[in-house]
Amino acid sequence: MANENRQARVAERVRVEATTLLARTLRDPGVNAITITRVSMTADLQVARIYYSVSADGNRREATLALRRAKTYLRRKLGQKLGLRLVPEIRLLYDDSLEQQQRIDTIFKEIEQERIKHPVIQTVEKGDDLSEEQYDT
Repeated sequence: MANENRQARVAERVRVEATTLLARTLRDPGVNAITITRVSMTADLQVARIYYSVSADGNRREATLALRRAKTYLRRKLGQKLGLRLVPEIRLLYDDSLEQQQRIDTIFKEIEQERIKHPVIQTVEKGDDLSEEQYDT
């Protein structure tokens, strides 16, 4: 359990420091549209998986290339800031959870619109009532 807490603390520090480095020190215009969404660490703290997303006005390909160019710089600066004995290897992964959430939201809105257009009328027979009284023990 203590190891899991340490993983979470280190992951959060990596996220904060990487976000700060991207926003304040990198001059590459490709990183301007990048948001670091989360970071996960392996149990031995040797690999940091950094998940990122790109804003709607950003180019995903350009942002990915910019992050790859900055990967070595980020790792070196994270090593200086974190003070860990071993600097974790950085793996950059695109986080498409926001896109998935938007797709699901669109599907739900379409379903709701369909229900408004074509309402379903349910009839309940007198003997089909499943109220709580039947389940009292």
